Amino acid sequence: MKVRTRFAPSPTGYLHIGGLRTALYGYLFAKKQGGDFVLRIEDTDTARYVDGSVQIIYDTMRDSGVMYDEGPDVGGNYGPYVQSERKNLYKEYAEKLVELGGAYYCFCTPDRLNGLKDENGNFKYDKHCLKLSKEEIEERKKTEPYVIRQNVPLEGTGSYHDLVYGDISVDYKDIEDGILLKSDGMPTYNFANVIDDHLMGITHVIRGTEYLSSTPKYNLMYDAFGWERPVYIHLPPIMKDERHKLSKRNGDASYADFVEKGYVKEAIVNYIALLGWSPKENIEKMSLAELTEHFSLEGISKSPSIFDEVKMRWLSGEYIKEMSNEEFVSRAEEFFKKSKVYGKYDLLKIAELLKTRVEIFSEIPEKINFLEEFTDFDNALYFHKKMKTDEQVAKEVLPKVKEVLESLDSWNHDGIHDTLMDLVNKLGVKTGQVFWCARVAITGKESTPGGVIELAEILGKEETLRRLDLSISRL
Repeated sequence: MKVRTRFAPSPTGYLHIGGLRTALYGYLFAKKQGGDFVLRIEDTDTARYVDGSVQIIYDTMRDSGVMYDEGPDVGGNYGPYVQSERKNLYKEYAEKLVELGGAYYCFCTPDRLNGLKDENGNFKYDKHCLKLSKEEIEERKKTEPYVIRQNVPLEGTGSYHDLVYGDISVDYKDIEDGILLKSDGMPTYNFANVIDDHLMGITHVIRGTEYLSSTPKYNLMYDAFGWERPVYIHLPPIMKDERHKLSKRNGDASYADFVEKGYVKEAIVNYIALLGWSPKENIEKMSLAELTEHFSLEGISKSPSIFDEVKMRWLSGEYIKEMSNEEFVSRAEEFFKKSKVYGKYDLLKIAELLKTRVEIFSEIPEKINFLEEFTDFDNALYFHKKMKTDEQVAKEVLPKVKEVLESLDSWNHDGIHDTLMDLVNKLGVKTGQVFWCARVAITGKESTPGGVIELAEILGKEETLRRLDLSISRL
C-alpha cells in the first residue's frame, strides 16, 4: 500500500515550530517511502479561527520547502481538503455511527451538564441519553438542539501499537463520551480527523504525544465502521526548558518569527528536524533532500527535546559561510536596507567580510553601520597588549600611514597591502602596530568585520584619509 501522511493544522494564528516539525516529519517519512504528503485544514473550531491564518500556513510550508502533494490550494483526488467544506459528510457518518451503536444523540441542556461537575470542576458525562428510544429521539430532534456523543464502553481497555512508544493501553473508564457532532452540525476534531483520515486514505498518522491517551477512542470509531486503523507515530514534545513547552507565550515559537529575525530558512528546517530525531550517521547540517535520505523512525526519541536557539543560530551561520557573495547579498538584502550603508558601498566586498562573522542576517546593520557612522571614540582603543600598541604608538605611526596612503595611486587591496607592509618594514615595527592602529583610526571600533586593508578599500581613498586626519587630530 502506498504511504500517505497528512498534516492537519488549525488556522488559529501562526504555524508553531512544533506544528512545522510534525509537518516536516510527515513529509520526510512519506518522501522516503515514495508516498504522498497531504495538507488538510481543520477549521471546525470556529471560536479559535483567526482570519489570514490559512494563508500563513500555505506561505510557511511553501517558504520552508515542506511542500504537500495534495491540499486546498493545489487540489487532489480526495478533496475538499478544508473541513468546513465537508460538513455534510460528517453528519452522514455521525448518524451512521449511531446506527452502529458507536454513538448516540444527546439532548442534555447546559444546566444539566453543569450539574454533573464535581467539587473540583471535573466533568464526566453519565450516558443519560444513551437509552432514549428511537421514537423519542425523532420527536425531540424536531424542536430541541442536540449533539451526537461517542459511546465509549464502561469496561475494558483500548490498546494499540505506536511505532515510537510501543504498546499503549488506556482503560475505557478513563475516556469521556465526547461530543462528535456539535449542535450547529459541525464536527469536533475527535470525529472529523477519523472520518477524513479514512476517506483520504491516510496510512500513517503522525502527531504529538498529547494524543497518545486519546487514540483508543479514535480506534473505537475505526472498529465500529469496520475500517482499518492507520499506523500511529507519536512525537515527543518540544520544550523551551525542562518544565515549559515551547509556545508563543514563552518566546518566539513560529517559523515566521525566526525568518524575521534573520535566520537562514534552510537552517530553521534543518534544526527543527533535529528536535527529537537523530540520524544514524551523526550528521548535523543537512539539506531537505539529505534529511529525506537519512530520515528513519528509529532515530526518533521518546524524550522531550529542548529548543536551543543558540544551536540553531550556529547552524544558520554554517549555512551563511557556504554562500557565494552574490547569494549572501541577495538573501540578506532587506537587512542591508536596514543599515546606513545600503546603496553607498560595494555590497559584494562587504559580503566577503561578513559571511564568516554573522550567524543571522539581522546582525548585519550593527556590524557595518560604522562605515557611515564615524564619531569620536576613546583613544584607549589603540591599546592592545599582544600587539604592544597604545595611544603613544598610534601618535607616532598614524601620520606616516596617512602619508604613504596619500601618495598611493592604485587604491585596491594589493596596493594598500603592499604600501602598509613597506611602511612596517621601513619602521622596523610589528605588523600589528601599524595595522591595528590604522584600523582603529579609520573605524573607531574595537572589532570590525575585516581588517584595515579591506575596510580602507571599501571606504575609498578620500574617506580613509579624512578619517585618518580626524583621528590624528584627536591624539
